[in-house]
Amino acid sequence: MENQIFELSYALDTFYFLVCGALVMWMAAGFAMLEAGLVRSKNTTEILTKNVALYAIACTMYMICGYTIMYGSADFFLQGIVGDGVTGAEEPATYAPSADFFFQVVFVATAMSIVSGAVAERMKLWSFLAFTVVMTGVIYPLEGSWTWGGNDVFGLYNLGDLGFSDFAGSGIVHMAGAAAALAGVLLLGARKGKYNADGSVNAIPGANLPMATLGAFILWLGWFGFNGGSVLATATVDSANAVAIVFMNTNAAAAGGLIGALLLARILFGKADLTMALNGALAGLVAITAEPSTPTALEATLFGALGGVLVVFAILTLDKLKIDDPVGAISVHGVVGFLGLMLVPVTNPLTADGGASFSGQLIGALTIFGWVFISSLVVWSIIKAVAGIRVSEEEEYDGVDLAECGMEAYPEFTNK
Repeated sequence: MENQIFELSYALDTFYFLVCGALVMWMAAGFAMLEAGLVRSKNTTEILTKNVALYAIACTMYMICGYTIMYGSADFFLQGIVGDGVTGAEEPATYAPSADFFFQVVFVATAMSIVSGAVAERMKLWSFLAFTVVMTGVIYPLEGSWTWGGNDVFGLYNLGDLGFSDFAGSGIVHMAGAAAALAGVLLLGARKGKYNADGSVNAIPGANLPMATLGAFILWLGWFGFNGGSVLATATVDSANAVAIVFMNTNAAAAGGLIGALLLARILFGKADLTMALNGALAGLVAITAEPSTPTALEATLFGALGGVLVVFAILTLDKLKIDDPVGAISVHGVVGFLGLMLVPVTNPLTADGGASFSGQLIGALTIFGWVFISSLVVWSIIKAVAGIRVSEEEEYDGVDLAECGMEAYPEFTNK
């Protein structure tokens, strides 16, 4: 009887893990639609190509070396892992290890998707894909090994021992992706015509706001797998209750983020700004990702609203600094990712049973950002020296669709 109960629990947890992984994979579609909607029509095919290609590269590189670097597990590239711990082990696994690999690999792709939007409309496709190989195969897995993998940072200190906690990846995934994006954007420079000599900013509107809105809704849906799957189980009463709380708080934070950004945009601009509202919802999701299991629904809504307000100011500030991010990815995932980490001790303070401290969160955030930003800056610089990272002025003017992909997303609307 006990063995039957274990097998049922194993099957349910494995199935739940796989379904949540599929939801996170669906976030790749959300990023693709959001980014394609927020760039100009002449750059649509290239941004879609980047998104589908980075997902495939992330899955392959994490299989070859990333998962082993992050968790020290057996080599998937040579062996694969199936059903370890089901029988004969002193501490049997509660779900199929291959399901864990699948769930982790879609997180890697999410981190890389953040980069693609920030460097949109002026980066060479193949230079971006070359960076993707290093980011998903080495840079992300190494910082992941210091956090979820439990390893010491270059043998110096253990973030967990310092009171660092990141439930589903506000820092480990989102801030890391934004750090890599920021390094690339600083070397890449702004799009032509974005900033004037007097410091004023020219708005460059996206070509398809319905598509961007659909992308935001897809990301909102996929985030239930992102946060909910990080509970890692659902086959017991306690784990099922935890999953329900995480789902509830994830949704509440997104709603709070959208409302906060929409109201602030109304105050600042006198109009309802759809793009700010969409980024506000995503900011709320990022803010709650570091700890969605301990806040009340009201606290989650307020945390999300705080993220939504912060992201509007962050986007405006980056523009003043002439850091050109066409989709607001650095603000949403980087600035608000840091906020999410610093909110964890508010509802989950450090105790003997776990939790987080403000100092631990700050050290963890600096460690993650420092490693990813510096290593990415080095890799981007090498790629720039060897192959270049920016298309020519003429190619940028005509659109990178033709220059990089040889086809247009909307050919029937162009004049020949």
